Amino acid sequence: MPTARGLHAQVLDTLGQRIVDGVLTPGTVVRPELVAAEFAVSRSVVREALRVLQSLGLVEPRQRVGTQVLGIGSWELLAPTVIRWRGASPAYFVQQRELLELRLGVEPVAAALAAAAPDASAVGAVSAAAADMLAACAREDSRAYLEADVRFHRALLDASGNAVFRHFAGTVEALLRTRTSESRDTITRWTRDAAERHEAVARAVADRDAVRASDATTALVRVTRDEFIAEAPTR
Repeated sequence: MPTARGLHAQVLDTLGQRIVDGVLTPGTVVRPELVAAEFAVSRSVVREALRVLQSLGLVEPRQRVGTQVLGIGSWELLAPTVIRWRGASPAYFVQQRELLELRLGVEPVAAALAAAAPDASAVGAVSAAAADMLAACAREDSRAYLEADVRFHRALLDASGNAVFRHFAGTVEALLRTRTSESRDTITRWTRDAAERHEAVARAVADRDAVRASDATTALVRVTRDEFIAEAPTR
């Protein structure tokens, strides 16, 4: 039998995905009694799910109206949960482009800061993750490649010493993990060239060359962005 936490997660994920997919359009009133009946859950489970959706900007309770669905302009687009829902929606490629463009403004700066940082262990974590990506390539292990990729970007942002950049690591990880739901090998499967671009960043950071680290990171993220733009379906 599902636990209360499991029921809450099921209701939350289903409603969140419906909103992001456009099944529940902005202005739609979500009626708790109908949701409770659909999922065979208590009203308290539904209320908790709606509270989370409200915290993410997807719904808003309005007096004498009820809980209404909000448009994308209100969503917390950097929240990992919203990124996961958008990653499973028709907005997959749009989200990838948008967040890669944001990363172009963040990660090169983080890399330059990491190159100048005094924390040798943090810098070492960047190099270790890049080495693991190359090793995963040699084994043709896509799962290990993804995990090393996640660790690389988290380590790079951590090594910057900037608390805001460190917080952004959760956003980057969520974005990277959405790729597992996309079947296009050219952008989801490991590639040696991509691993070598990560290694170039790691080498520049380890060499304490801030300019080279920033330039290498810009190249890394820009190539990825361009790949997603090229692969995006045309309407």
